[in-house]
Amino acid sequence: MRLGSKTRRWAGFGLLALIATVGLSACADNGANFLQPAGPIADTESGIFWWLVLGVSTVVFVIVTTWLLISIVRFRDRPGAPEAHQTPGNNKVELAWTIAPAILLFIVLGFTISTMFKLDTPHNSQGQQVPITLHVTAIGHQWWWEFVYPDQKIVTADEMYIPTGQAVEVTLLSDNVIHSFWVPAIAGKVDVIPGHQNQMWMLADKAGQYRGECTEYCGNQHAHMDFAVVAVSSDAFNTWVTGQQAQSTKLVEGDPNYQGQQVFLTSGCVGCHNINGTTAPGNKIGPNLTHFGSRQWIAGEVLSNTPANLADWILHAQDVKPDVDMPSFDGTMPPNPALSPTQITELVAYLESLK
Repeated sequence: MRLGSKTRRWAGFGLLALIATVGLSACADNGANFLQPAGPIADTESGIFWWLVLGVSTVVFVIVTTWLLISIVRFRDRPGAPEAHQTPGNNKVELAWTIAPAILLFIVLGFTISTMFKLDTPHNSQGQQVPITLHVTAIGHQWWWEFVYPDQKIVTADEMYIPTGQAVEVTLLSDNVIHSFWVPAIAGKVDVIPGHQNQMWMLADKAGQYRGECTEYCGNQHAHMDFAVVAVSSDAFNTWVTGQQAQSTKLVEGDPNYQGQQVFLTSGCVGCHNINGTTAPGNKIGPNLTHFGSRQWIAGEVLSNTPANLADWILHAQDVKPDVDMPSFDGTMPPNPALSPTQITELVAYLESLK
């Protein structure tokens, strides 16, 4: 049954609308974009995309589409036209459409392998080899990232600070399932595998905050396992290190946040979290909170770090991010206590004071 011209026209409009919807849905800027590179790795990857992947695809698309349109017009059915001549078993044609794609794929493979070797060695945007100046261990949890600076004796979460213009070696570990570590604007994607240690390097050309994310499905909150890489100048990085190395102290009665610290020490928080310099050793189920107040994010970048959001997170963690290890302290998850409004206010004030 032939469709009417009006029906075909609307079908064409519908198809174009679908294509436009799919295309435009990819235009949202979520801060994770390797096509806006801020380092030599992302710069190389974006170059491969523009010149190799997109370039080759465009050439192939134009050739195939042109050939298809010419065939449709030239061999269209017309009144009184003889049946089109068939050419089955044409060895030349079959060899051509077998050999040509094979050559194209080998070219792509060659570029891919050479790029892999190129990115194996730390280098700057000018292609000059540079030494590793900083070591960071990134540990994937469900569902947040822990960052350990072994030389500086720093442990933090959700944010990884690095100095601009310097190569950073990142050791990747997982304490549960397979994750994947990716900072699109700076570094490539590397899997994080339980019982196996992977390494990667990154270098940021310019200061800024770059979104990182887990790109391997790892459970219910996989989509909420983001982090930030904050690239700052060398001086600013050294200042940050000095601040992070400062120890918290056990407050005494009369200090403004003494009551909040007591809530932290007696309400079950110490079972999962530790604060260096206090009697809260924790067992590393949750993030180290020594300098929690200086962080921008809570719970894998689900919430910005504000007093209101922190109070909501403590009271209703399972509503904000279901299935996380953090229990809700609203009385719905015994034996975890229900914290009173006064206790929440005091606890939030204490945690936010940990700069």
